[in-house]
Amino acid sequence: MARHLFVLTGASRGMGAAMARQLLAPENLLLCLSRRRNAALEAAGPGCEQWAIDLAQPVEAAARLEAWLAAQDPNAFASVTLINNAAALTRIGPIEECSDVELSSALRVGLEAPLLLSAAFLRATRIWAASKRVLNISSGLGRRAMASQASYCASKAGLDHLTRALALDEAQRPNGAKLVSLAPGVIDTEMQQHLRAGDPAVFPELANFVGLKEKGQLTSPEDAAARVLAYLNRADFGANPVADVRDA
Repeated sequence: MARHLFVLTGASRGMGAAMARQLLAPENLLLCLSRRRNAALEAAGPGCEQWAIDLAQPVEAAARLEAWLAAQDPNAFASVTLINNAAALTRIGPIEECSDVELSSALRVGLEAPLLLSAAFLRATRIWAASKRVLNISSGLGRRAMASQASYCASKAGLDHLTRALALDEAQRPNGAKLVSLAPGVIDTEMQQHLRAGDPAVFPELANFVGLKEKGQLTSPEDAAARVLAYLNRADFGANPVADVRDA
């Protein structure tokens, strides 16, 4: 039976937790990186390993991942995949109302960590014969600016362009990785709750987010995870390095 290795960040809640649950299978080895362990995955058995790790310290996280991958048998897997799903929001408002620590942490988790983890992943698996994929979970807000969440918009826009550049590099390599920065649609997660709790005085789009919930236009984390993983398995994955899960 062909085995598949997945590395997933932000697996403790929301769509990340749903993806982790859906990736649990006898043929898969799953490594989850999150600030907190996902209690629901604790009994998953030897096919799932969890690290309680702070991605706001991405140098340490990337070094640990590279060492872990180097210890794996490269002939044991038909495919190896990195899913950079973790993200961090600041308080809702202009950046001058956020602390420097808060802003720095958001950019480290949302952009620096995916960059360093991708570099570690690509170095460690360079000579592996397995097919390689990197899936970066982006957002429509990386492609459309929104007031009061400048750091989140910046990290997602950076993630899109990082993916474009890495895809160009990997296209020049034998058995190079396929990369996509994928917007997963609007999902009923804690992020949406956070946005709906914003102050209308500093968050002009508050009514839009309240309306999404009231009109039933939010996708459940389970459905969103299924659609994202289906996109990951598409035969044309990587043909368009910046995509939306709703793309035909």
